[in-house]
Amino acid sequence: MKGSNYHNLKELRPRGAAKNCRVLFIFDPRRQAILLVGGDKTGQWATWYRTAIPEAEQLYKDYLDELEALGLLDSDEQGR
Repeated sequence: MKGSNYHNLKELRPRGAAKNCRVLFIFDPRRQAILLVGGDKTGQWATWYRTAIPEAEQLYKDYLDELEALGLLDSDEQGR
């Protein structure tokens, strides 16, 4: 996703009535899909990504740190 520090941060765009909803997600090093941030960007076309991407990145970093602390992930697997 443009503007992200993680090359594999992606955006899900649901079809149907929720056409302005977005969900930012990423696949972790264990190939598990992690849903990070979701929201309706109606009326926030220019600003939604500026706030959602940093929030998603911080959540993902915290998630990776927790996996590492639990011994479920080596530090070299974090993809930073």
